[in-house]
Amino acid sequence: MLYSERMRLKADELKQRGHAVILAVESSCDETAVAIVRDGRELLSNEIATQIDIHALYGGVVPEIASRSHVEALDPLCDKAFEDAGITADGIDAVAVTCGPGLVGALLTGVSWAKAYAWMLDKPLIGVNHIEGHVSANYIASPDLEPPFLCLVASGGHSHIVYVDGYGSYSLIGQTTDDAAGEAFDKAARALKIPYPGGPLLDKLAETGNDRAYTFPKPHTAGKYDLSFSGLKTAVVNLTHTLEQQGKSYVPEDFAASFRKAVVDCLVEKTMLAARDIGAHTIALAGGVAANRLLRREMEREASLMGLKFYMPPVTLCTDNAAMIGSAAYYRLMKGELAQLDLNAQPSLRLLMKEERDV
Repeated sequence: MLYSERMRLKADELKQRGHAVILAVESSCDETAVAIVRDGRELLSNEIATQIDIHALYGGVVPEIASRSHVEALDPLCDKAFEDAGITADGIDAVAVTCGPGLVGALLTGVSWAKAYAWMLDKPLIGVNHIEGHVSANYIASPDLEPPFLCLVASGGHSHIVYVDGYGSYSLIGQTTDDAAGEAFDKAARALKIPYPGGPLLDKLAETGNDRAYTFPKPHTAGKYDLSFSGLKTAVVNLTHTLEQQGKSYVPEDFAASFRKAVVDCLVEKTMLAARDIGAHTIALAGGVAANRLLRREMEREASLMGLKFYMPPVTLCTDNAAMIGSAAYYRLMKGELAQLDLNAQPSLRLLMKEERDV
């Protein structure tokens, strides 16, 4: 019997049982991660190997180095994940992996490893969209969270406002028209001469600054719920250059705080506007930028003022991790959505969405 036929039968059995333990792999950028997740909600182990120290030497992620580092880290992380979970490879029911979006070489290392592992164990394989993984981190953090809900996904490469209609079902509400929020933070950090990783260090610096010291333009977009950060990034670069050329000094903490407030105001305003217009009762936050201190505080505060239920994952589940991939994979598996051994990396993979929601 062919692999695809055997896996279809196994998936049907798992669907009938309603339970599955999934080994998940994430390698879309500069962090290698392996996790074991039960039933999409229970985290048995979660291992992450960061490459920050390696890429700090170059001031940013070097794709080829990232790919090689993933190759070196995957086997040891997998062994550690099984050790921490207290099970062996025989105890898992399926293998999941991020297949996009991300750096093509980095994705390929994880996809190739996961395909080989699934074939070796004769287990079903599930390909997961990285953005869907970020949304699903909330399922790990909050077992009571169920669709539908509105979710702001903000990360280094993506900024989306999506309506989660159901598990694996999304409607696009708004998105960035240029730079993503995390990308803007990193570029602003570079202008302020903050070393890599710029975004998190800018956030830390901003905590002690005056966020009213500098005024930045408010982005305008054609789409009512769309986002734009390119103008803010350009404003930071131009202002720092102008002050330096004039021989004037600036307080980095104040600059960082003012820029952070401008970005966060945009994210929160558009999300709450969409929540109000849609009539959402529940909102969630996800993505690497969800670790930003001000964004977490402001989203929680505004949700409370509007009487909305609010969910966000802990900081450890905001940045890239495999736990979120295992959670998303469980719901894909329960719908019989499997990948085959010809699964490939898709660096520009879009989140599978229905047509834009009419709000």
